[in-house]
Order: sequence, then structure tokens, then C-alpha cells
Amino acid sequence: MGCCEATNPNLSGKLTKPQVGRAWDWTAEEAPLDRRTAVKGMVAAAGALTLGSCSPASQSGLATLRLAFCGQLLCVIPYEVTRARGHFADEGFDVELVYTRGGNAAMQALVGGAVEYAGTSFDVALQASVNGAEILRFASTGRLPLFALAVSPEQSGEIQEIQDLEGRTIGISGLGNADHALALYVLDRAGADETQVRFAAIGSNIYDALRIGQVDAAMVQEPALSLILDVQGTELVNFMEIEQARAQLGGPYEFMGVAVRASERNERQDEMRRLAAALARGLSDTRTIPPEEIIEALPSALVAGGDIEQLMDIIARYRLSLYPESVGIDVEAARRVEAAQELAGLLTPGSVDLDALLYTDLLEG
Repeated sequence: MGCCEATNPNLSGKLTKPQVGRAWDWTAEEAPLDRRTAVKGMVAAAGALTLGSCSPASQSGLATLRLAFCGQLLCVIPYEVTRARGHFADEGFDVELVYTRGGNAAMQALVGGAVEYAGTSFDVALQASVNGAEILRFASTGRLPLFALAVSPEQSGEIQEIQDLEGRTIGISGLGNADHALALYVLDRAGADETQVRFAAIGSNIYDALRIGQVDAAMVQEPALSLILDVQGTELVNFMEIEQARAQLGGPYEFMGVAVRASERNERQDEMRRLAAALARGLSDTRTIPPEEIIEALPSALVAGGDIEQLMDIIARYRLSLYPESVGIDVEAARRVEAAQELAGLLTPGSVDLDALLYTDLLEG
């Protein structure tokens, strides 16, 4: 589901409700990745999910490209900012941003030929690669996972560090999901005995379970984190803050980025460079322009009914941590995600060739 979707392609999914009722926080789980059954009609289906796909600079002479991605709001912000501020158009593109029901659906669209590019979490790219999808990840737009490990109000005085989670219950969206893998990884790095930690697969309503003490701690996203702090819960580790990620994970943890079909690498070289250049300018804008201008860049349907003031506060708090200064891929950050998936049993060690999956030469040449 969005950024906490299943990383195990054998896990089925279903459409879920917003985590805490904020319209801008909607996410969705999706069907498993299957190259043989990649959705033939994805273009038509994705069209129904496209929000604000018409570039403000759309005009004749621009090459149309379709870029599908997971619709989690904090993931899509740099793409919408890039589009709204004309950076895609400046590079000669009219980019149709296709909102899909989760990263696996975006990857299905790419593998099945429905779109030219896909933006997904690196967890999804790893699983696609290990299951035979021939893709290349060539640009990064997010360097941290959109999670925090929060403690329930009634346990805030008892759980002060990672080791205190031994003998406790952690709420996660589902076993084998990205938040589960990340929790196992941070337990391992902290030297905690993960066999002494219970995991409760709760689905989308993690906030309520944490608020009323059904679990001792939980992997939450925003705005659930802000809401749990409002009721005297605590933030044990916030993976959306770069300094905390460095302390607890060892550095950035590759997250949102763009992939292309490997078979089209040669013919799309120049196109990929220009697309990356546009996104680089969009990332710079996302890190520096007033949050009000970021909100204005988003499709109204994406934020309608949400708490805009809260969203602006969240953007202002996290943007310098979440969004990298460059679209270049941090290989060590990618290795941390690989290690987390191996620890969670989602990958067999050595099953993914990162040198083949990561196309780092494109932006260096």
C-alpha cells in the first residue's frame, strides 16, 4: 500500500482506506507483480487515475511521456512540482503523471509496456528484478522511507530505546511489507533480539491501534505520527529525518526513484538524461520554494478535504531530509534496502545483481 506496500510479490492486496482519514494520505495495496499477466489495458485504467496530467506548458512539439508511480503524496510531490514549474517542458517533454494503486501496479505498467517510465520505492524495484523484470533504475527522487517508529501514549515512559522493544508488540501494515522489513533492520542494527519482538499485522488502521494501546509501538507514516504525538505518544525513531536515519540505519535508505525497461536503454539515453535533469530542478525547487507553492503545484483532487496547514507543516519539516540534492543514485543507500529485505527473508542473499539493476553511469557520462 503506497510506501508500506507488500514487498513480497506473492502477497495479494486490496484497496485500503486512508490511515487516519486525511484525504491526502490515501494509499492502496495492489495485486502481485506477474510479467506474464501484466495488465494489457493499463493505459486505459491508468488514465482514470491520472490527476492533473496536462502540463501547464503542454503544446505541440513536446514529446509525450507517461510516468506511472505510487500515489503516496510525499512521494509524488517532486514530480508534480517538476511538472507545474515547467521543467519537463523545458526539456521538451509533456509528461503524463499516472497515479497507480501502489508501486507494484506502476511497475506492472512499465513491464507490460503501458508506460515509458515508472517511479516506485526501491523495495518494489528489487522485487521486480528478482522476479525477472528487466528494468534499470537510473534516477533517485527520495532518499528516506516514509516511516517513523512511534510508541503508544501508555508505553512512552517505558520504551526509551530500540532494545526496550524486546518483549513488546510492534504494529505493522502486514508481514513482509516494507515497514516490517525496515523494523527488522533497525532492530538488528541496534543489537535487539528480534525473536523477542512480536509483530501485529494491522493493515491501514495502525494509528487507532497505537493510540488506544492495542500495540506498544508501531510503524506509522504522516500524518499519523503528528497525531500520535498530539496525544502524548512518542517518536522512538523517525526515519524521515536524515540525521536519525544516519544514526539508526547508517545513512540514507534508497526510496523513490525512476526505472525504465532495460531493453530500451540505448534508444532512450538522451531522453533519460533530460528527464533526470528536469527532475533534478524539480527536487531543488521542492527543497527551497515556499510550502504554499508546493501545495499549489498539486492537483486539487489530491489534497481536497485534507488538512492543508498540517500538510504544509509536514512538508516544511521533512523536505530537506526526504528529497536528495541530486537525482544520482546512492549505491550504499540501495544496499541498505537490499540488506533489510534479506534480513526479512524477502530476498535470498546474492539474488539481485545491483550492478545490473542500478544504472549509475547515465548521469556520470
